Amino acid sequence: METGKKTAGAASASDSRYRAPALDKGLDILELLATEPSGLTRSEIVRAMNRSPSEIYRMIERLVARGYICRSAEGDRYALTMKLFLLGSAHPPMRRLVSQAQPLMDDFSRQTFQSVHLVMQEGACAAVVAQASHQATWEFRLRVGAQLDILTTGSGQTLLAFQDHAARARILQAVQAIQDDVDDVQQDVLDKLRAAGYRTGPSRQLVGVTDISVPVFGTDGNAIAVLTCPYIQRIGTGRLPDSGLSGALELLRQVAAQIALN
Repeated sequence: METGKKTAGAASASDSRYRAPALDKGLDILELLATEPSGLTRSEIVRAMNRSPSEIYRMIERLVARGYICRSAEGDRYALTMKLFLLGSAHPPMRRLVSQAQPLMDDFSRQTFQSVHLVMQEGACAAVVAQASHQATWEFRLRVGAQLDILTTGSGQTLLAFQDHAARARILQAVQAIQDDVDDVQQDVLDKLRAAGYRTGPSRQLVGVTDISVPVFGTDGNAIAVLTCPYIQRIGTGRLPDSGLSGALELLRQVAAQIALN
């Protein structure tokens, strides 16, 4: 018991000795906004933190300038941006996800002679973080690093559909900061995709391509990534395998289920 008391006392003294009030205020604001999907006004932040308006104002302005929080379109509410998510995405778990997904994606391409890419959220967009292609004479693929619109692409819509309501609201808020048509998102369409467990449909960017998108789930039940196959029907393939769209969909769902997020 004495050892425990000394440890607690030492920790308390250490906390007091190495305090950084400005940093504490910034972290307090971030932690507060993390629990508020709809954001808070400046006065609400002041009241919740029991701080003076002037010191909170300065800290909010710095966090806005650094891209950690953003103002609403009306300018009276503040919410988290996706910058913290991007910082977390640089952490080894994302690299482990890509490392585990790549051989499975390569195998998918070998079996179907279709390309496939792995997409994750990046700010208000969806970004291609891994890609696999078949070795046929010609191919169609997306480059790694390409940014996709969340609202108008199969990958983006699937990523959005397989989020809980709070996570979906946060993503839409990030999109709203740079787009004006977020209110046009058809929630019933997203709910239907979620009920189906996947998305298939004509590409909204290219004629003749059918997008097949399936979610890759994280430990919280939300989609942390999406696998998308831009399916192209082949004519006169000869010896080349073509399992058809339904076969490609089933195989892609198996791949997604094998990608572990530990």
